Amino acid sequence: MTETIRVLVVDDERYAREEMMYLLGRFEGVKVIGEADSGESAIIKAMQLQPDVVFLDIEMPKVDGMEVAKTLGALKKVPLIVFATAYPQFAAEAFRVHAMDYLLKPYDEEQLRQTIARVKELLHRTQLDTSPKRMDRLPVETEGEIHYIPVSDILYVHREENWTKIVTPTRDYETRMTLKDLENKLTYSSFFRIHKSILVNLVHVSSLTPWFNGAYQLEVDQRPEKLSVSRNYVKELRQRLEG
Repeated sequence: MTETIRVLVVDDERYAREEMMYLLGRFEGVKVIGEADSGESAIIKAMQLQPDVVFLDIEMPKVDGMEVAKTLGALKKVPLIVFATAYPQFAAEAFRVHAMDYLLKPYDEEQLRQTIARVKELLHRTQLDTSPKRMDRLPVETEGEIHYIPVSDILYVHREENWTKIVTPTRDYETRMTLKDLENKLTYSSFFRIHKSILVNLVHVSSLTPWFNGAYQLEVDQRPEKLSVSRNYVKELRQRLEG
């Protein structure tokens, strides 16, 4: 990839920003196009500058790095997020907001080199990919409110009479959207129809067991129920799970 990687550095500590900008400046093809000293400023500058990647501190007053990452995830052009922090305990949460990497202070130059290599690879793949983009959050209207559900949190979707139930680890959502409407919205995500009334997120499949007459039963993470897999879908489902 020959294009320059455009970087925004965000940290409320000036010396931490300067250190990161110095280290990034040593990599060929990387250009720091801006810096921000707060979460609010980071959001504004990201909207204005449209960086390829944001190196983002977590612990900041008022608007912290997690909130910044969630807000940037809703932009038309979503930058890659690399968290750069002194606190290892936020790592799990960081990857839930789709951060691509997590660097700990003081920065290890070899780890930063590996991060830059991954950034270059991801951006290169994005440039080559001309297919429609995956949806990160699914807007669902229920009980007069609109909820923006992270697609990665959805375990499965089940049509029941006139309602469609969207099942996540923390709660279920009921919507009037048809299963076909949801299937179309989730086309470029990891969802697969296993039954005329069920879509399942393949990422969360925990087991697949034979049932009877060529049909199977499927279980997903964090749920006790067994979902029916119609025999017409079994062959392709196994190929998707094993491929």
